[in-house]
Amino acid sequence: LVAWKRHELLRIAALDLVGARPFEVTVAALSDLASDVLDGAVTLAGAGPHGLAVIGMGKLGGRELNYASDVDVMLVGSDGGDASQRAARHVVDLARRCFRVDVGLRPEGRDGPLVRTVDGFVAHWERWAAPWEFQALLKARPVAGDGEVGERFAAAASDHLWGRSFTADDLRSLRSLKARSEAAGGRWSAGSREVKRGPGGIRDIEFSVQLLQLVHGPADPELRVRGTLPALRALATGGYVSEGDASWLASSYRFLRRVEHAAQLVEEQQVHAVPADEASRRRLARVVGFRDGPRRRAVDDLDTELAACQATVRTIHERLYFRPLLEAFSSSSAVRTGALTPEAAAARLAAFGFSDAVRTRQAVTELTRGVGRSSRLMTQLLPLLLDWLSTTPDPDAGLLGLRELASGPTRSTALATAFRDSPETARRLCVVLGTSRRLGGLLARNPDLISSLGAVPAHRGPTRPAAQLAATAQAAVDLRATPTERRRALARFTDREGLRIAVDDVLDLIEADEVGPALAAVAEAAVAAALVEAKPRLPFAIIALGRFGGGELSYASDLDLVFVYDGSTAADHREGERAATALHRFLAGEGGERVYDVDLDLRPEGRQGPIARSLDGYDAYFARWARPWERQAMVRARPVGGDPGVGRRFLATLAPHLWRGLTAEDHRELRRIKARVESERIPAGEDPAFHLKLGPGALADVEFCAQLLQLTHGLAETHTLAALDRLAAAGHLAPEEAAALAAAHRFCERTRNRWFLVRGARVESLPSGEDLTRLARSLQTSGPALRDDYRRLTRRARRVVSKVFAKAG
Repeated sequence: LVAWKRHELLRIAALDLVGARPFEVTVAALSDLASDVLDGAVTLAGAGPHGLAVIGMGKLGGRELNYASDVDVMLVGSDGGDASQRAARHVVDLARRCFRVDVGLRPEGRDGPLVRTVDGFVAHWERWAAPWEFQALLKARPVAGDGEVGERFAAAASDHLWGRSFTADDLRSLRSLKARSEAAGGRWSAGSREVKRGPGGIRDIEFSVQLLQLVHGPADPELRVRGTLPALRALATGGYVSEGDASWLASSYRFLRRVEHAAQLVEEQQVHAVPADEASRRRLARVVGFRDGPRRRAVDDLDTELAACQATVRTIHERLYFRPLLEAFSSSSAVRTGALTPEAAAARLAAFGFSDAVRTRQAVTELTRGVGRSSRLMTQLLPLLLDWLSTTPDPDAGLLGLRELASGPTRSTALATAFRDSPETARRLCVVLGTSRRLGGLLARNPDLISSLGAVPAHRGPTRPAAQLAATAQAAVDLRATPTERRRALARFTDREGLRIAVDDVLDLIEADEVGPALAAVAEAAVAAALVEAKPRLPFAIIALGRFGGGELSYASDLDLVFVYDGSTAADHREGERAATALHRFLAGEGGERVYDVDLDLRPEGRQGPIARSLDGYDAYFARWARPWERQAMVRARPVGGDPGVGRRFLATLAPHLWRGLTAEDHRELRRIKARVESERIPAGEDPAFHLKLGPGALADVEFCAQLLQLTHGLAETHTLAALDRLAAAGHLAPEEAAALAAAHRFCERTRNRWFLVRGARVESLPSGEDLTRLARSLQTSGPALRDDYRRLTRRARRVVSKVFAKAG
């Protein structure tokens, strides 16, 4: 068998090298050779009585094998017993003496059984198969062994491949898989010597063709072919790909495969790249058909042709899915022969996540309307823009946001110019618009920030320096004449800075842990500018509590504040109250634009108490009247504005009262408060089982637990995650307990922040349905996986919380 295979390979290669056979005949002959070897292996192994069929996958299944391909197969038997497994292993071992046989595409990969029955494959497809497994079935073909079993497999595979709905999430999964594969080979770039997996390589062509088959094949049986070139012809005939693009891709595919073959003919090397050394490249150029001339060398012609081919393939690959749509939309007459039909256009849009074909058509028409330079540029860019939008959580919303940003000739020209100057700006804008309508609205009000989206940050720092933020906030206020104008200017400052942070968050340019400190830094700058407006006439400080005090604000956080002054007379008290009231009104925007929602309820005596207290007043209150929850609230107290000396003295005044330890009665009261919060504070309509703030093991649980331990052991730290680290270092929490609490806190905080951006409003529990899908997409996961992560992480955290409270009791 081995000797026969080598003689056949020599015959095929000789006919190929002398030009006696075209490319298609050569790869079909190589595929048939592999099939014959596999059939011989089945006979030699005596596997026929076990009803064993060999299914060709990949290039073998498509009859487009190359000289050094892996021969991808799956094995199906009339039964999956031990005898069948042994026979299958014998077949594979024999065939591997001739070819590199790979059985890794079978269900469960190397962990799964080598042989399954047809019913076993069907059960896997119906319950467990990933989208890439259905993509692999495009080329599945019986090639050896029991013909009846093989045909039953082929019929079942066809039913499950073409009878299922190919969803936008399936398509996203496949495109994400390809993107990860490209990222893993980061050394590849445009013009790479890698002809298979590099940009513009063989994989780009095959992937584009297969994706369009999966999208349109369920409705068009003509597309249900296995080979790449036959599929390209069928796509062009059906109008799914333009004739020009199909012709370019077909000729490029043949050329790239010829280059790959020439490299592999040296000792059957399994290579997919042009060699680096000059002698080998010169040999390869001549094998492919280039010759030295008086002014140019064959190797130079090879390099030029290869670079041009890869650039063309990559360009077509990037616009292939959406250019035919634009051509279909631009046709005002009856559907042309060979053009994309309205039904096919709707199917493609749905597969790429655009659920409203009519609205998409209207948006495309509006974006490309006109004859000016900006309209022509937008027409050229729109296939790429639609491609980028299709990978976002909500492509429809992203396209609507893009249309709104481009409304009007001046804005359209500015947007087209920004896109022309920086394609990365266009890509990032599509990601932002397709993730958050709220951010799209903020960008519409601040269009000057769009051009900065493409700038790669010099570092991954979360925000601008505090001094710069403070100066910018103060300048915004100083330039305005009236209190209303100054408040509006400060609100615009916080919107713009918050927008910068949120955009960096959505684009993964900053770490999730950096979002809270960055938002807190912006709030500090705004509070300091607002205090100048209040003009206190005595030493006065602003103290942040809660998440603001911990430097871990979320996008939807209120500012928890208390105010303290240094004074003892009735006049001092009136001035402190006046300054605090003025500051509160300025920030909260009574009768005007709001800068922040401000919550003063954590002050002593709550809503019944004075807005501002003196240092002595705080000392007296906490010495005699403060309840345990009020001490707990002050654990995260942090001066954020006003007189620094008053802020330091405030913390020093509270310290003896905060860190004196907790009595048994204190513990009981804190447990009662916690139980009441869990039972009463979750709003109607929100799911308590998946509440990101108040659910068991969620944010409030973790923070309450950390603060209880801090009060118990006298550990001063305002930031929750830092407090957990210090508690573990001091031995008050086991390292694995601290890790469980921190993991739940990070998950809930990141998910809660992203849900606010995606939803555009504060809802604290995980959503369901399409909202869950959009949220999960923005976090690079699926809805079920997101809920599973919530359950797993919060349950671990809840066990730690319950243990801590049990010990405290």
